[in-house]
Amino acid sequence: MMGSLPSDRVTQALPFDRVGIDYAGPFNIKQSRIRRPVISKGYFCLFVCFTTKAVHLEVVSDMTTASFLACFKRFVSRRGLPHDVYCDNASNFKGARNQLTDLYSLVNSQSHQAQVNNYAIQNNVRFHFIPSYSPVFGGLWEAAVKSTKHHLKRTVQNVVLTYEEMCTVLAQIEAILNSRPLVPLSSNSDDFSYLTPGHFLTGRALVSYPERDLTNVPISRIRLWNVTNKIVQSFWSTWSKYYLNNLQNRPKWRDECRNIKVGDLVLLRDDGTPPLTWPMGRITKVFPGKDDKVRAFEVMTSNKHKHVRSITKVCLFPINDK
Repeated sequence: MMGSLPSDRVTQALPFDRVGIDYAGPFNIKQSRIRRPVISKGYFCLFVCFTTKAVHLEVVSDMTTASFLACFKRFVSRRGLPHDVYCDNASNFKGARNQLTDLYSLVNSQSHQAQVNNYAIQNNVRFHFIPSYSPVFGGLWEAAVKSTKHHLKRTVQNVVLTYEEMCTVLAQIEAILNSRPLVPLSSNSDDFSYLTPGHFLTGRALVSYPERDLTNVPISRIRLWNVTNKIVQSFWSTWSKYYLNNLQNRPKWRDECRNIKVGDLVLLRDDGTPPLTWPMGRITKVFPGKDDKVRAFEVMTSNKHKHVRSITKVCLFPINDK
């Protein structure tokens, strides 16, 4: 049965306070514009806001922990420090989590000054990893990667860009994705305005035309702060009334089945191999959700290796029902 959305998806928060991260690529990047330049591989790292669905794109030169940390620092410098980061189990993300953990352990030691210690505690970033081979748990950033690739392939095609050109293209794609409509701002048939992720970032869609210059208008005439507060509040009111209702639809997985229990025998699905070669495993630990439905669990194979998998990647034997 389809589970409810996590609380981080339906709770009002600052943009990019809770984010999902994913890599995509590779694509070719040339080192310069000279004749016969050196061509190397590149990737882009996608950050998607859980609350507003706003997107932030960064070009990354390779799939290493150092490059990801540098990319993460650029993101923090522009969008602010997130409290929760959700990502898959890629090795570079795990390495970054380990380095950040070591960093916070060092800063939180008693040898450092008290103000540095307090600052690190207040700005700690928590990493959350989804089960292995379970993209259904990261559908939000998987959909954002699909949309980014859609625009990137049709814009770049087979042209090899430089690093600066690729950054420019991704910035424009980011603006397009942050200007996509979420819900209408009004039910009036004559009003064609709509709410976009860019409204939560800049107060308007990022690719819309600039508004009239009000710098020479006295504040007393327009009551700038009240107008700004009203606009922001209307955005969140529309988000709460209309956008959240759209997220609660459950078009599939509506049949209730028996929960997987500790000790059940299962087959681990592998889409790249025939079913006869799928390894057999035994459930050793379950992770029920808030509705007591088990959608992720720990399974041990015959070689004593333990893996965390989702319910969509195993086949339950009928003998378990006896």
